[in-house]
Amino acid sequence: MSIGVLALVAALPIAVALVLMVGLRWPATKAMPLAWLVCVLGGLTAWNLPVSYLAALSLQGVVTAVGILIIVFGAIIILYTLKYSGGMETIQYGMQNVSADRRVQAIIIGYMFAAFIEGAAGFGTPAALAAPLLLSLGFPPLAAAVICLVFNSFPVTFGAVGTPILLGLKFLNPLVTEAVNTVPGLNFSSMGEFNAVIGHWATLLHLPMIFILPVFMLGFLTRFFGPKRSWSDGFKAWKFCMFAAVSFTVPYMIFAWTVGPEFPSLIGGLVGLGIIVAGAKKGFCVPKDTWDFGPVDKWDPEWTGEIKGSDTCEFKAHMSQFKAWLPYILIGLILVLTRIPELGLKGWLAAQSIAFTDIMGFKGVSASIAYLYLPGTVPFMLVALLTILIHGMPGDAAKKAWVESFAKMKNPTIALFFAVALVSIFRGSGVADAALNPGGYPSMPLAMAQAVAGIAGNAWPMVASYVGGLGAFITGSNTVSDLLFAEFQWGVAAQLDLPRQIIVAAQAVGGAMGNMICIHNIVAVCAVVGLSGMEGPILRRTVWPFLLYGVVVGIVASLMSFVFLPHLF
Repeated sequence: MSIGVLALVAALPIAVALVLMVGLRWPATKAMPLAWLVCVLGGLTAWNLPVSYLAALSLQGVVTAVGILIIVFGAIIILYTLKYSGGMETIQYGMQNVSADRRVQAIIIGYMFAAFIEGAAGFGTPAALAAPLLLSLGFPPLAAAVICLVFNSFPVTFGAVGTPILLGLKFLNPLVTEAVNTVPGLNFSSMGEFNAVIGHWATLLHLPMIFILPVFMLGFLTRFFGPKRSWSDGFKAWKFCMFAAVSFTVPYMIFAWTVGPEFPSLIGGLVGLGIIVAGAKKGFCVPKDTWDFGPVDKWDPEWTGEIKGSDTCEFKAHMSQFKAWLPYILIGLILVLTRIPELGLKGWLAAQSIAFTDIMGFKGVSASIAYLYLPGTVPFMLVALLTILIHGMPGDAAKKAWVESFAKMKNPTIALFFAVALVSIFRGSGVADAALNPGGYPSMPLAMAQAVAGIAGNAWPMVASYVGGLGAFITGSNTVSDLLFAEFQWGVAAQLDLPRQIIVAAQAVGGAMGNMICIHNIVAVCAVVGLSGMEGPILRRTVWPFLLYGVVVGIVASLMSFVFLPHLF
């Protein structure tokens, strides 16, 4: 069977999910089971995969989904604990002293705070934390979700202390070793040095959008969620956007180019957050007019979900600002302490896991739940429990927070079980076992990527990041996208005589921007802001900044490949 036909079959589950969720506005709880079924049928008919193998892959996906659901639950329990302790209302009260302007709040929380959390934890954690925080400040749930999904892009390449590069590119090790000293421009003494160089080029590919994205998204925010439906209302905050971008970029670039891929986003977000909060308090680069969403009773019904906005808030401090923010401070501190290997906690926590090895007897079809390393348990649930003591919560209030949090898990559980089972089939379809894959076909994502490469030819630098985005869209992870496609990107670069570093860096950047449209992240964010069933409307909005991001990255990658760096190859 030709690659073109395989690619079409592989694309069918994605097309079904998009048509049902975006076109027909089906909730993910209904759309994803059908998409999974189409994927199973494609595996049976085109790949000739055994039914039992498809069942094993689906079970592998379910186990993986449990880990994601633990993160989702942890984010929800933090939200409800702070809601019933009075912490959220106190935070909202305090934010008025920083800035009452929703544009400024979107940059502080969605752009900068989320960048720090991404640098420390990754795996969808930033949007799951930042979106409910924006919600508590008075943002419509839909706006909070879209803002946080889109901003969870540029920091992701260096998220979870560099995991997408350090782990995601591990399969390139033999290719890099073989090419060293034989391919012009590839004079690396180690894989570590190669990873560092990929990080260098990735920062340059991200750089334009670090400045463009906040301005674009504030315009997007005021155009689709503002009383006047005006792009210009958002663009008026461009000075604060530039202030934030510079505050993030300077430490981000310094650490990427002098230290390595572990800390650029973490340090950039942490340093930048301190700078822009101090600046906002003093009115530095803050617009003279204060922008808001308008009266809640005039919001479009599509904007709101099960969790209502701040219209019922008393705007009163129930405790000190330090005590109100202390749960988030603890979350950030614990994430840093448990994600840096040299501190010793990471290895021990990651080793505490429930493993499912060779599911249904199929070698390599395995999954595990690192129940202590998942952010949902440590620090989210841990901090939620500590908050009961820190905020002096009555027992009935704490009980109410946990009961309501469990009640919110039904819809994301259904959607994620089928979505991640589909992902598992996608990844496992290219198994190198003639008994399971008699045609020796590539995996479903790789078949689609090869078809795109055949069409793009020498224009590959323009589309390389979209392949990375496709990987993140399907798998929900920049790291897994890199594991899936890094070797493929290297091979295309070698075949077309393009700089391998630039194309692999474009892959790493594409996997980051794909977080905007990733079904896993969208389902998770919908759960924490009470928008379950609204996955399609969110995807319709996040796809535009995703496409813009890819165009800009493609232009920069093309310039690097054909204009600035032609001497490399």
